[in-house]
Amino acid sequence: LGLCLIIQIITGLFLAMHYTADTTTAFSSVSHICRDVNYGWLIRYIHANGASMFFICLFIHIGRGIYYGSYLYKETWNIGVLLLFSVMATAFLGYVLPWGQMSFWGATVITNLLSAIPYMGTTIVEWIWGGFSVDKATLTRFFAFHFILPFIIAALAVVHLLFLHETGSNNPLGLNSNADKIPFHPYYTLK
Repeated sequence: LGLCLIIQIITGLFLAMHYTADTTTAFSSVSHICRDVNYGWLIRYIHANGASMFFICLFIHIGRGIYYGSYLYKETWNIGVLLLFSVMATAFLGYVLPWGQMSFWGATVITNLLSAIPYMGTTIVEWIWGGFSVDKATLTRFFAFHFILPFIIAALAVVHLLFLHETGSNNPLGLNSNADKIPFHPYYTLK
């Protein structure tokens, strides 16, 4: 999972160098990346298919966690759930960025689901859109969030690993993997 995230961040940074978050030029900037930038087509397809690979690895990781009962370690599990929703949000935001017909209508339909929230749903939707419909402000916001969320995900993954190392990992035998550990300090720092 760490390798998938690193590949996504690196390819995303290269794509961000050539992408323009404007409704009139977003689609043509993606076309420019694929046609005119050296190996831009390869970087784009690694980024797009890397997202699918990320989800495959993520679902295998979740399945393993459910099978071995990792949900018993609540802090680690809850941060993992937060990571899952963050990755899903990032993938959705990235799906909108090419600004084709599927991107536009995907953004319209998915964000409109929030209008089902009583009393404040339409206000939330208009706030996300930056107006009364999906437009330039929406695309700019989605690009900004798509850019920043992977770094937040990386930080959350570090916190996830810190909690994992505190409790120890689960295994098929159900044995305590944390039983034979000794603290690093002072035993190893004094050597």
